[in-house]
Amino acid sequence: MPIWGRELSEDTLPQEARLEDHAVDFDKGCYVGQETVSRLKSVGRVNKRLHGFLGSLELPSGRPAGQPIKAQPALLPLGRAEVLRPGVDIQLWALGPMVAEARALADQLTAETGLSVGVVNARFAKPLDETLLVAQAKAARLVVTFEDGAVTGGFGTGALEVLAEHGVRTPVLRFGWPDRFVGHATDVKTLRAAHGLAPAQMLAAIKAKLG
Repeated sequence: MPIWGRELSEDTLPQEARLEDHAVDFDKGCYVGQETVSRLKSVGRVNKRLHGFLGSLELPSGRPAGQPIKAQPALLPLGRAEVLRPGVDIQLWALGPMVAEARALADQLTAETGLSVGVVNARFAKPLDETLLVAQAKAARLVVTFEDGAVTGGFGTGALEVLAEHGVRTPVLRFGWPDRFVGHATDVKTLRAAHGLAPAQMLAAIKAKLG
């Protein structure tokens, strides 16, 4: 089987390459080249020849964030958040990879403002831990939510709705991606900085919200 490259680019489309041999699981949803494979399965032939594809995949380097695997796993109660750091004045509620960001910001906020800052791993975007959120918000000056997704209609919006339904008027500041197309960048830090999600930017926004 010839290797797909520049010399074959005029008569063979990249999405017609036989990626199924090495990189694609046909049992999982849509993928590049699905139309070609569907044609193969239904009529047994395609309009153009299929060619192998030789390429490489660059994976991010460095040690990923995470937690040690427990010897004895425990069931997580549905809709129950985890308090990682007790606090009163400011409550930071975060989801997924933003939990680490929230913990780092809590240290900075305490050092620079002298306020008591709590950190909560929300664990669930839905159902939210309404009991904990409402109790903390009633005593706090500010609630801040962090999510690695679109902020519009997301986790932070859900927190706002819960507080509104319970008549809690504590200010809420939401951090997340804008509700529009987000382009590429050389790395995640650069991309976050371009959308106000760098640690220094979030710290400044929180302090400004406090007044």
